[in-house]
Amino acid sequence: MNTKPTVAAIIVAAGRGVRAGGEVPKQWQQIAGKTVVEHTLDLFVGHPRVSEIILVIAAADRDWITSLNLDAHATIAIGGEDRATSVLNGLMKTQADRVLIHDAARCCCPIEVITRVLDTLDNSEGAAPALPATDALWTGAEGVVTGVQDRTGLFAAQTPQGFHRTAILDAHHANTLPVADDVEVARRAGLDVAIVQGDARNMKITTPADFARAAKLLETPMDIRTGNGFDVHRFGDGDHVMLCGVKVPHARGLQGHSDADVGMHTVTDAIYGALCRGDIGQHFPPSDPQWKGAESHIFLSHACTLARDMGFQITHVDCTLICEFPKIGPVAQAMRARMAEIMSLDIDRVSVKATTSERLGFTGRGEGIAALATVTLIKGATA
Repeated sequence: MNTKPTVAAIIVAAGRGVRAGGEVPKQWQQIAGKTVVEHTLDLFVGHPRVSEIILVIAAADRDWITSLNLDAHATIAIGGEDRATSVLNGLMKTQADRVLIHDAARCCCPIEVITRVLDTLDNSEGAAPALPATDALWTGAEGVVTGVQDRTGLFAAQTPQGFHRTAILDAHHANTLPVADDVEVARRAGLDVAIVQGDARNMKITTPADFARAAKLLETPMDIRTGNGFDVHRFGDGDHVMLCGVKVPHARGLQGHSDADVGMHTVTDAIYGALCRGDIGQHFPPSDPQWKGAESHIFLSHACTLARDMGFQITHVDCTLICEFPKIGPVAQAMRARMAEIMSLDIDRVSVKATTSERLGFTGRGEGIAALATVTLIKGATA
């Protein structure tokens, strides 16, 4: 049976970063509400294919681990006198099949860059992101241009640089010379390293001015989404209807595989729609007997939990029930309260109202009830 390779991210954070200025090394400086290291950890904690994280720090920085509780997310390794030794110490801490070696100072790396490196490792001994050189390149000395360098075939290297663990571990053990990065270590050992598309956002904090640029990149953009839902249930035998979580006495009931709460179903579908996650039938198939007669708050709660898990906050719900009877006005407030309770919203963010179809169509003939709903979801710093 084929199994997916395990992946460890090795975050190198043992340097001193003196060019960045500040009273502490750049990786421990605050930016956008967190230290640089914490932002970098978040990149890999949130990646579904990374199973382990190794954080390599300087021995002098142990107190940061305790104060930030970083060992809750990563195995800690102590770095060496140079970057290559620090990486080797990190490699010795894992048995993962593949490794991603990443500079802690690249805290803005897009997730898709990490994924591209991992995908390329399926068919390569190594993979690393880079951007082709596009500006004119000079050589210089003592502040004067001394020549022009052809930029053809030149790339600006980035991280994470990915490898099969045993191959890069052997390469590090064999290396005895100073190196700029792990690609250089790999090439000296005869490993082929594929170039994958990098990203301009994947900058490395090096100077004081870089902090402002990184802070801008780390700002959470606001993602506002609107979802619509529509549902219909016909009348059948019964002495009440369930509408928006409220039992309303009526001469007939609504037919459905669950409790046929047409209002709650419609709001649930609106949330799934805003999330682009299908509809209620995909999550709770009517062919599945376990949902026969189920209370619809189960479905709505699932949709709300999914929204939260995806980082969204539901900010407003508007549900319209379309029917000649029963009369909704006397119970609309109770419906709003019940929906607000299930969705963990303030009642002022939940609207339930009704209209008729002027005795036209199936609702006008009293054959059933229709409902439509709109929800608003927000993800971002202001949510």
